[in-house]
Amino acid sequence: MLKYCLPLLITTICAAAQAADIPVTVYADAGYPPYSYEKDGKPAGLYYEIVHAAFARMHGYKIEVQTVPWKRGMALLRSGSGFALYPPYLNTKDEPWTWPYSLPLYEERVVAVCRKDVLAAKPRKRWPEDFYGLTIGNNAGFIVGGEAFEQAVRNGSLRMEEGKDSETNIIKLGMKRIDCYINDRVSIQWTRNQLKAEGKLDEGGAHAEIGEATVIAVEQGFLGFTDRDNGKYTYKSDFVKQFDTIIYQMKRTGEIDTIARNFFKNH
Repeated sequence: MLKYCLPLLITTICAAAQAADIPVTVYADAGYPPYSYEKDGKPAGLYYEIVHAAFARMHGYKIEVQTVPWKRGMALLRSGSGFALYPPYLNTKDEPWTWPYSLPLYEERVVAVCRKDVLAAKPRKRWPEDFYGLTIGNNAGFIVGGEAFEQAVRNGSLRMEEGKDSETNIIKLGMKRIDCYINDRVSIQWTRNQLKAEGKLDEGGAHAEIGEATVIAVEQGFLGFTDRDNGKYTYKSDFVKQFDTIIYQMKRTGEIDTIARNFFKNH
C-alpha cells in the first residue's frame, strides 16, 4: 500500500509548496530604453534581463514584472501600494519613500545632449552654469540633473520641461522645442538610432542635428522598495536578502557583465 501512497504524497507536498509561493508584483519603467521599457505589451530591456535572471533563482515567490510610466511607479512606492520598482538611482533626499535599495544593478553615465546650433553658440562644458538661459528636457519624474541644476530651475536661471519618455524628448529636441536633453548616454543613443531606423528622426534634414555637450554624473540603477507600506509586505526583508545575495553572486561570477555584453550586442 505504501508504494502506491508515496507518489501521491510527493505530488501533494509539491503542490502545497507551489501554492505557498507568495505572489509579488515588481514595477518597471515603461519608457527608458534600452534599460527598461515595454515591448509588445511585455517588459523588456537590460534591467529586465538582469532581474529576470535573479528572480528565477529566488524561492517562495511568484514574481510578475509590470511596466508603468516612471511617475506612476514612483507614486505607487510613495503611497505604499507598490512593492518595488526598477531602476531608480539612489536618492533618499528627494525620494525618501524608497528604501531599501538593492545592490546596484548597472552603472550609467548621465549626459546633456543639445542641438548643434546651441553647442556652437558657446562652450557647454560646465554643468549647469554653461546652460543658463536654456530649456532643458527631462523624462517625467526623473531626478538626474543634480542639486545645482534643481536650484537653477527654482531660481529661473534655466527652464526644465518634462516629456513622457526618451523618445518624446529626443523628438522635441530635434524639432527645436527644447535646447538640450539630459539622460543616460546609452539610452539617448539607443533611442536616437531607433527613431532614425523608424523614420521618425531626420537629423540634418527635417530635424536639428544633436551632439553631446558634457557628462553630468555617473549613476547606478537599483531595484528600489517602498518604505511606506506600514508592514503590509511582511516578506520584504526576506525578498531583499534573497535578491541581494543572488545579485552579489551574479556580479562576482561576471554574469551581469555577460548579460550586458550580450544584450547590447543583440540590440
